[in-house]
Amino acid sequence: MEGRRAAELAARQSFGKLVAWLTARCGDVAAAEDALGDAFLAALRRWPVEGVPRAPEAWLLVVARRRLIDRARRDRTLEQLLPELDAVATDPDTPEPPMAFPDERLRLLFLCAHPAIDPGIQAPLMLQTVLGLTAGRIAAAFLVAPATMGQRLVRAKAKIRDAGIPFVLPGAEALPARSAAVLQAIYAAYTSGWNGEGDDGRDRGLTREAVLLARLCAALLPEEPEAAGLLALLLHCEARHGARRAADGSYVPLLEQEPGQWDAALIAEAEVVLTQASRAGKPGRFQLEAAIQSLHAHRAVSGRVDWPALLGLYDALLALAPSAGGRVSRIAVLAELAGPARALVELGALAAAEPGLREHQPWWALRAHLLQRTGRAAEAQQAYRRAVALADDPAVRAFLAHRAGADRPG
Repeated sequence: MEGRRAAELAARQSFGKLVAWLTARCGDVAAAEDALGDAFLAALRRWPVEGVPRAPEAWLLVVARRRLIDRARRDRTLEQLLPELDAVATDPDTPEPPMAFPDERLRLLFLCAHPAIDPGIQAPLMLQTVLGLTAGRIAAAFLVAPATMGQRLVRAKAKIRDAGIPFVLPGAEALPARSAAVLQAIYAAYTSGWNGEGDDGRDRGLTREAVLLARLCAALLPEEPEAAGLLALLLHCEARHGARRAADGSYVPLLEQEPGQWDAALIAEAEVVLTQASRAGKPGRFQLEAAIQSLHAHRAVSGRVDWPALLGLYDALLALAPSAGGRVSRIAVLAELAGPARALVELGALAAAEPGLREHQPWWALRAHLLQRTGRAAEAQQAYRRAVALADDPAVRAFLAHRAGADRPG
């Protein structure tokens, strides 16, 4: 079992780095993924029997390079790769020190954001190639059928190969144009990990990888305030990570969290980064979302939430970047200022304008909460049951089920 666990851990922690390194040498994302997939299969077969190698990443990289060499010898389109791959192809079983190889993920992110690639597939392509998300999970995040998403990803990788798109960071003048897709992918990766976090630690690793990539982007794009805004947003979220679960593992919503459990150092860093971004005078989506989180973080100092200011920030965010999720969150704030009855009216109007919200778990959770506050217990229980059915996180499902039970007549 130790060998299997080691292989699974390496897949979670190193997939993106290894794919990026291989893609830098062969220029073919799909070929790099196939070769690395073969390497992981070999690890699953051999490590439980032979033991875990001293340098698992190096072992995987060597085996994947061997697979690419074998393919290049069969495929004349990859023949030019043979000299470089052969030069670094060592025996994976040779007990050498761990090889050092650069983290090429940032270049791979910007490669996926090349203008020759359909903008609609750029962020999903990054999520799969750099962060290792499955097509099914990406499809769920973008509300697309898994088969459709899989086909789009295959076509995008073929485009990179056939068009010979270079694996290089673009010039400084081209970075801002590509950065929007890169930042969106990092944010999507973080929210995917945040919403799907389980006991195996896989999604916790995904959120940490997203924060690391956000740091790299902010350093690469010091004049791009949205890069700093994204970093500030993720740091604020990370600061509250430990408070999201009680000692027994149960879910704790933001307004019920104990601010003393938040990471003060991360909050302070987020505030510095957000202040630096605001000096550019170019507000953007991620800066506004970070400002919303900053207001929540201020509860640790003031002991209260500034609801009018929060509503103003949501209004500004929706004017700049309208989204169904943002509108639902705004209505939750409105309920604190205008009461649950007014908020219920707006929530219903929103669903009438956007029928897709009927499959949106936060919409049902908010509706259930507002119905509960207005004394409509039977309707609240029905809404809670729908929210439970739509929730992916077992802890959130248990929380919603408990709330529904607490409102059951006596």
